[in-house]
Amino acid sequence: MKSVTIMLVCGEPSGDALGAQLMAGLKTLAGDRVRFVGVGGIAMEREGLKSLFPLDATAVMGLSEVVPAIPAILRRVKQAVDFAVETKPDAVVVIDSPDFTHRVARAIRKRDPSIPIGDYVAPQVWASRAYRAKAMAQYFDLVLALFPFEVPFFEKYGLKAVFVGHPVVERAARMVGGDVLRARLGIAAGAPLLALLPGSRTSEIRFILPAFKDAVDLLAKRIPGLVTVLPTVPHVAAKVRVATQDWATPLHIVEGEADKYAAFNAADVALAASGTVTAELALSRTPMVVAYKLGAITYALSRWMMLVKHFTLINILLEREAVPEFLQERASPQTLADAVAHLFADEAARGAQVAAMNEFAGLLGEKEEPPSLRAARVLLDFVEKR
Repeated sequence: MKSVTIMLVCGEPSGDALGAQLMAGLKTLAGDRVRFVGVGGIAMEREGLKSLFPLDATAVMGLSEVVPAIPAILRRVKQAVDFAVETKPDAVVVIDSPDFTHRVARAIRKRDPSIPIGDYVAPQVWASRAYRAKAMAQYFDLVLALFPFEVPFFEKYGLKAVFVGHPVVERAARMVGGDVLRARLGIAAGAPLLALLPGSRTSEIRFILPAFKDAVDLLAKRIPGLVTVLPTVPHVAAKVRVATQDWATPLHIVEGEADKYAAFNAADVALAASGTVTAELALSRTPMVVAYKLGAITYALSRWMMLVKHFTLINILLEREAVPEFLQERASPQTLADAVAHLFADEAARGAQVAAMNEFAGLLGEKEEPPSLRAARVLLDFVEKR
């Protein structure tokens, strides 16, 4: 195989983690014959990417966050597109964050239709706004699909898709070290420990973390000796520390992937914002309660477009509420506190979740070939055939 240059573009930390796994898979198959350029974060930089710019301006969601950031986002889009058009990589692969990455893909296709473009972690258009799949077929040549049912869905709209599996399953083996983390942080082995995952976007810290804080206030009165641990990421860490002042329980804020996974392993229960992290928690077999809150206008505009009954990935795939989920006004501090307290108190409820998580892991292909390696193979084949 000749040497190839692949441009990867992600917009936030979850995409950065997926991009890093894809890069590792590509290096396993192609070694130093593959060169990486584009946009990524800490994880992708560890794999050898020199990012065109940091992710701080692009990791936003919701009207109240996106609108003020539009000028900065558009500058970043132009920067990425200019780079692609000038350097002509063998392929561009955008990863998740469609509000940002699809703008990049559309603009590249418009300015230079000869550049092949793929989408890794396509938006869940099968869950809402299915009409977007038809538009995607105009500027993507390939979708690396995480779920088997996505292949016939996208191909119905004329967009080639190949099932590769969900790369989050590859992280399960790293979700260890809970006892070591407890010891390092001075948390007693038997102390009830709640992991809090309020999200990695500024908008999530704004809308979700306050509800989690108020829920912990209530839980502190119901669960003697409760301790909380909150994994976060660098670009929102300062905001998290400001928002968690006057906390009702001992609180440990940790950064870094190893400490995040160790926190999952150490925790008895988790309270999490919906997103990739809920799949990670499921793979760590950590019982959880899931919540999500948006700005009122954003929620009002998006609510009517929802096509699925659930919004948490494990519930969507299992087609039942395997873990309790609460959206918008239902995600009140009292409701969240009640659901978390129930998990702490009820061993059978925790066991039922773990059984569902085992089922979920099987659907994601936990014991099959690593999905990022499959994705890398499909991508290299796609490049060679082009």
